[in-house]
Amino acid sequence: MEKYCKRYIPILLMVCLNSINPAHGAEWSNTEIHFQYGELKAPSFANGVKADTTIVTFQHASGWKYGSNFFFIDRIDDNRPDGFNDQDWYGEWYTHLSVNKMSGRQRGALLADWGPVMGFNFAADASVTKYLPGIRFSWNVDGFAYLNTDFTAYIDDSEGVNNGGAPSDDDSYMIDVSWSYPFSIGEHAFMISGHAEYIGERTNELGNEVSDWILAQPQFRYDLGKTLWNDEGKVFIGIEYQYWKNKLGDKAITDNVAQFLLVVQL
Repeated sequence: MEKYCKRYIPILLMVCLNSINPAHGAEWSNTEIHFQYGELKAPSFANGVKADTTIVTFQHASGWKYGSNFFFIDRIDDNRPDGFNDQDWYGEWYTHLSVNKMSGRQRGALLADWGPVMGFNFAADASVTKYLPGIRFSWNVDGFAYLNTDFTAYIDDSEGVNNGGAPSDDDSYMIDVSWSYPFSIGEHAFMISGHAEYIGERTNELGNEVSDWILAQPQFRYDLGKTLWNDEGKVFIGIEYQYWKNKLGDKAITDNVAQFLLVVQL
């Protein structure tokens, strides 16, 4: 893990600082800290048991002249010292180029925008690295703050077993849908946001099948800050529901759990 962190943490910190620095011409930005707590399952190699799990997330999204950036970094810890989710780090970063912004033209009524997207995923303890080049379509649907579909490759560049990491995989593909839907009931403000992904099956370096999976992580948020302090969009409470069929490619494990959620917008 030390070798892996030395390799990637400085790069991620540079991306973070450049993304949130207003001097770099961000047209808009949103930075949040999430706290989640729930009972998640470990994969079979870690006995497949449930454990109370705490996840603290630093998340940022911003728009710039030609597109947008999004990244998050999770710090994950559970109450079982079994080598899985023991003070682990996981992160994802995506940058998207907007054809609308680059061309100065607007799309039709349903297809709001489209353009190339490039993603980078990493897991520190497992020494896993994935690259996700592809294309994003943004949709104009009434009520949604945004609704995107991504179609990307899922290219493995992991350290592998010989370097102390998880087994490396063949390449695959990902289909992802992300959304945000704010709404109000009387004086109370709510939001349903999140994403759902499908990743295709592949084979790892040991010759074992890594199953395809479906991972959905919708959040239901209540704007507590607006209600208590008349400060809208700053403090939310709610739940994040996780449905992960074939978790980490393990056909024996499916997560189906609601986690407590606290969000603070910076």
